[in-house]
Amino acid sequence: MGWNEGAGSDRRSVIASFYPLAEFAQRVGGDRVRVTMLVPSGVEPHDYEPTPREIAALTRARVVIYNGAGFEPWLERLLPEVAGRAVIVNATQGLPLVEMDPHVWLDPLLARQQVERIAQGLIRADPAGRRGYETHAKDVSRQLRELHARFSTVLAGCQRKEILTSHAAFGYLARRYGLTQIAISGLTPEAEPAPARLKELVETARRHQVKVIYVETLLSPRFAEVVAREVGAKVRTLNPIEGLTSEERREGKNYFTVMNGNLTQLAEGLDCR
Repeated sequence: MGWNEGAGSDRRSVIASFYPLAEFAQRVGGDRVRVTMLVPSGVEPHDYEPTPREIAALTRARVVIYNGAGFEPWLERLLPEVAGRAVIVNATQGLPLVEMDPHVWLDPLLARQQVERIAQGLIRADPAGRRGYETHAKDVSRQLRELHARFSTVLAGCQRKEILTSHAAFGYLARRYGLTQIAISGLTPEAEPAPARLKELVETARRHQVKVIYVETLLSPRFAEVVAREVGAKVRTLNPIEGLTSEERREGKNYFTVMNGNLTQLAEGLDCR
């Protein structure tokens, strides 16, 4: 399994489907929880298939946290097996969703609401830990509010508003900060664009004088590089934080450091002053 923080049999077993939710759960749960992340580091979560060992772990968990919004159909199929045994947290339930886009955590203000849902789930499973969970959740919420303030300040002064990305993962970030996302492939990251679509993207990039095309750490940059060569643009990384690579983990990166890195990349590509 992808990530296991902490030790000790007295900790409450929490399973999170993939990286951002695992980090939020660990930050909120502190030393009262043992968080296991199902999708391993460096693996694309959309089409992941859990192992028999991971399925068995689900049945023993006190809390199961997943994103919802269609992001983990492989996990949603297993939820009936744990219903009644564990507290199940759908971290996007009730949130204003972008159609067919599950990447809610890239909007810091919606991520705050995900943290609140995680805290509520931990409290339901472990009422004795309420004070600690609420305190930790407030601290994470403050950090997310500060992150939002940084994004708002920097992106308000940009000469460009169009971001050309390798796949349509940044709808929530774009909506929050008044940007327009132009995606080379759709919401399914492995989908290959047709030649006519590539030609259209080249024309769009030229029309908007795009100087940076953004690729992702877990996906091939091949088609983005084709468009970049045609228009003379640079290729830079914009991370949807679906998971951290082994190198990112060794470097001690986390949700907040990666998001700040995303902001730096956006500021360069959009000519922010």
